[in-house]
Amino acid sequence: MIPAVVAASAFACADVIGKLALLDGTGVLSLATFRSWIGLALLAAWLRLDAPAARLDPGARWIALGIGVLFTGNVYWLFKSFESVEVPVAILTYFAYPLLTGLAAAACGIERLSGRGAAAAAAAFLGLALMLGAHPGGLALAGVLAALAAACCRVVMLLVMRAWLGGVDTRLVTWHSLLASTALFTLLSLAAWSWQGPASASGWAALIALGVTTTIGMLGVFASTARVGPFRTALLMNLEPLLAAIGSALFLGEVLTPLQAAGGALMIAALAWFQWKR
Repeated sequence: MIPAVVAASAFACADVIGKLALLDGTGVLSLATFRSWIGLALLAAWLRLDAPAARLDPGARWIALGIGVLFTGNVYWLFKSFESVEVPVAILTYFAYPLLTGLAAAACGIERLSGRGAAAAAAAFLGLALMLGAHPGGLALAGVLAALAAACCRVVMLLVMRAWLGGVDTRLVTWHSLLASTALFTLLSLAAWSWQGPASASGWAALIALGVTTTIGMLGVFASTARVGPFRTALLMNLEPLLAAIGSALFLGEVLTPLQAAGGALMIAALAWFQWKR
């Protein structure tokens, strides 16, 4: 359980730290590119210390590289949502991805959706709608749509991995995906030719910490999956929105209203129930 809690905590820290870097003037594309290079370097070091048992076959490698393209969209749109809406709202919206994955898997015939699972999904979406609808002063639609776009990228990634990469070492899948994503972010940054780095030393510290915390989160997920399996790991990762909300209140001054908090709590509870019943 400890690695999953560490992973959820690290990703929650990354959510808050990423917003701090954006507030300091960092552009989304510059942030994502810099973060990718740090993550790639740290993951390479970890793979040297803990070498995988076997390499990916060429087919699996190409699929992993394709997932990297989706991962690029996942990262970009998630941080893009932070530009327009509060971190707790963005993360809770993004966390619709387990529900969307289950519904999409059922629609594709990959797995069966039970009546209880459907009820849990409906309750979770009700909680999300309550949270978004109760936002004081209205929400920036662009931020919500960006978070949903990030969630959709994550859904396709999970479905592809489930359909074609079952039983493959997830460390190698992540390595090739991150390699493709880093290359794509770098090419996009060069094409845009518009580096927007932080304006202060604290912004640079946040940018570096972002790369470190996201890598710690990935390693925590790997370790937890190996120890307790993907099912319990997924359940414990529901701590991320809660911890991100607490961190946002403490360091960003972004506080949910009581009605929003109730909607978020309903969503997380229903999400945990949905994952449990799958």
